[in-house]
Order: sequence, then C-alpha cells, then structure tokens
Amino acid sequence: MTAPAAVGLRSERGPILLSVMVSTGLVAIDATVVATAVPSIVGDLGGYEAFPWLFSIYLLTQSVLTPVYSKLADQLGRKPVLLFGIAVFLLGSILCGAAWDMSSLIVFRAVQGLGAGAIMPMTVVIVGDIYTVEERARAQGYIASVWGASSVIGPTLGGLFAQLDAWRWIFFINVPLCLLACWLLSRNYHETLERRRHRIDWAGAALLTGALTLLLLGVLEGGVAWEWSSPTSIGVFAGGAVLLALFVLVERRAREPVLPLWIFTRPVVASTAALNLILGGVLIGYTAYIPTYLEGSAGATPLLAGLALATLTLGWPVAAALAGRLYLRFGFRRVIIAGTALVCATAAGIAVLSRWPSIWMIALILFATGLGFGFAAVPSLVAVQSTVAWEERGVASGTVMFARSIGQAVVAAVLGAISNGIVARLGGDEHAPATAVAASGAVFAASAVLAAVMCGLAFLIPRGVPTSEPGS
Repeated sequence: MTAPAAVGLRSERGPILLSVMVSTGLVAIDATVVATAVPSIVGDLGGYEAFPWLFSIYLLTQSVLTPVYSKLADQLGRKPVLLFGIAVFLLGSILCGAAWDMSSLIVFRAVQGLGAGAIMPMTVVIVGDIYTVEERARAQGYIASVWGASSVIGPTLGGLFAQLDAWRWIFFINVPLCLLACWLLSRNYHETLERRRHRIDWAGAALLTGALTLLLLGVLEGGVAWEWSSPTSIGVFAGGAVLLALFVLVERRAREPVLPLWIFTRPVVASTAALNLILGGVLIGYTAYIPTYLEGSAGATPLLAGLALATLTLGWPVAAALAGRLYLRFGFRRVIIAGTALVCATAAGIAVLSRWPSIWMIALILFATGLGFGFAAVPSLVAVQSTVAWEERGVASGTVMFARSIGQAVVAAVLGAISNGIVARLGGDEHAPATAVAASGAVFAASAVLAAVMCGLAFLIPRGVPTSEPGS
C-alpha cells in the first residue's frame, strides 16, 4: 500500500491530481454559473417557458454518452477520452457565448453537455485508478476543494456578469480554463494500457438517447406546446416508451452493452445507482430554481442570489472532505443514511419556509443541505468502486454518474413543467413576487418528496460493504 504521504499535490502523483482538479473545475463552475444568470439570459433572449431546457438538454447529452465514454476509456485509455471531452466542452462554450436566441443557446448547451459527459466520469475513474480506497479518503479532500472554490467563483461570476448585462462571458470564461486543463493533462498524465478490441454499443446509445429525448420533450412541452391529452402528447410519450423497450432488448443481446445488465445484479451498484438517480433530481431542483426564486420573490440581485446558492455547493465539499474518515470508521451505509436524512430534513424546511422569502435563511439551510449531499454522494461512489475489479471500475463508476445525470435531466423537465404550469395559471408573469413564490414553492415541495424517497433508498444499501479493493 502506498504511504499516506504520497497523497498530495507535492507527491509523485501530485501533477496528475492537479490535472484532475482543473478538469473537474470546468464542470464544477458550470454547475452554478448558469443558474445565477437565467433571469438575465431570459431578459435578453426571451423564452422563459423554454429555459428549463438549458439544464435538461445539457444533462441529457451529458448522461447518455457517459457509458459510451466509459467503454472508449477501456479501449483507448482515460487520457484521450478526457482530452476529447474538454475540447468538445470548449467548443460548446464558445458557441453558447455566441447564441442569438433561446433556441440556439439550447442547442449549443447540448454540445457543451457532450463534452461534460466525458469529463466527470473520467476524472472519477482516474482518481480510482491511481489511489486506493484508503488514499481516496484524503484525495477527495483535494477534489472537494475544487467544488468549494467553484461554489464561490461560479455564482460570483454568474451574478457579476448578469448585473453587467454581460451574461455571455459565463461561457467565454471557460476558454482559458479548458486550455489550461488540456495542457496539464498532456504534460502530466501518462498511462499504460493493455489494448484489446471492443465493440461500442452504438445502437443501445442511440435508442437510449431517443427514448429520453422524447420523454423529456413530452414532459416539458405538455401543457405548453400542446395539451396533455392531445394525440401529439400521447404519441411522444408512446414513442419514448417504445424506444425504451427496444433499448432493453438490445442491451440483452449486445456483446458489450452500453448499460450492462450485470449492474442490476450487484446489490451495491444497483442500490447506489438508484439513490444517485434521485439525488440528482433533488440537486437540480435547487441549483436551477433557487436563484430565480430569490430574485423574483425576495428581490435579491443576481450576485446575492448566486452567493446564496453557493452555500449549497460549499457544504458539499466540506462534507466530502470529512466523509472519507467517517466511512472508514463507520462504514459506507451509515454515512450515506445520515447524509440522506440531513437532505430530507432540510428539504422539508425549504419547502415550508419558501412562503416567507428570506435570503439568509435559505442560504443557511442550503449549507446544511450541501453537507447532506456530500455525506451521501461521495461514499456511495467510493463504495461502488471498492466492490468491483479494475476492468469493471469504469463502467460501474460511469453507471452511478449516469444515473445521477439522468435523474437531473428528467426531474429538471418535470419541475420545469410544474413551474410553467403554475406561472401560466397565475397570469404568465414569472417576475411577479406572488407568482415566483407559488411556482418555486411547488418545485421545493416536489424536491422534498424526492428527498424522502432518497432517504428510504439509502436503507437498501447492503450492510458490510468492504472498504478495500477486490483482491487487495
């Protein structure tokens, strides 16, 4: 086992860790910088009813290709896949900054998501490759520091650019960061790979993409572009269901399925994937709607609303840094249960208190919510990595990340439909304080229900999950 002193930026693996941290920062900053600028973007481009697509389409393209990227990483190595993801993320960021209306911005966010889909799983897998379970408890502190810094930098930049009517720079700021990440990876990360032939399940990926796109389209546009009971609505949902059924059939016969069925036979992997599916949904309910709620109901400036949201993403890395010590002492299951219980309690608090807008109260509760997310998300991912062999780690880690992204994409669509429906019923003025409170209150109530479900799923995680690698 590698000595504990070997974990850190000045150690032999330090340059690789730094490369991973910068790459993680790309997605970490993007997670909060867009949400804080939504009112400014809508004010410039219009299309409030379509703004949930800014999150759903990004998360959809990010998630559906995660399993494909994981397969390619086994064939080509982690480094080329990660560099490709950064390059695509860079292209998408430039295009988003040049968008001329809401429709073009949504399309370009899809491109950005294609790149992010490679970045997050590859950074997770690289950390799993170069550190043992015990070492990851310390390495997570460094990764957590990235999210902690991004939780302040992202909302600050987003709010500042929004107040200066320069929201396009929330995307252009990614350009130097992407170039820095590529340079660090090219210089510092060198891997050895036993190359073998793989068959990528393109049919499965295409069917999954098509199914999820239709289902999201039906949820977001139902009651807006067409009636819920109209033939168009029924046809869209039916088409999505048919493609999803075909996807399952293809996966059963594929030599290397994009979503291997053995995933569902491993209790630890299946239970943590289900938990992360709901976790992603609860998370998007806050990151997408807290800034809009505070600006519309409490009169907060974009900068102040962004800083309130930052407490959520600040609490997460604080807990992530502590979670390593706790799961080594108490086990993964207990720490995850405690984390989800904290999220459940704070989610109920936000739902109840949303009728009385208070920037400081929301910020305080969100910090506690972030702590809960950190205690749930990090141990669940490390638990999965500790129960699979090296050759399965990419797929297993990718599945958990895939589930979290799918949860975000689907729930973003559902919450968008709820919000749009309430705004339309109350006269269509999303900026009216009463309307903002009503719409956001419904979103937060739905998030609280999901948090309760997530807490229940935590109890399904098997007892006695090992805290060491298979065969170690």
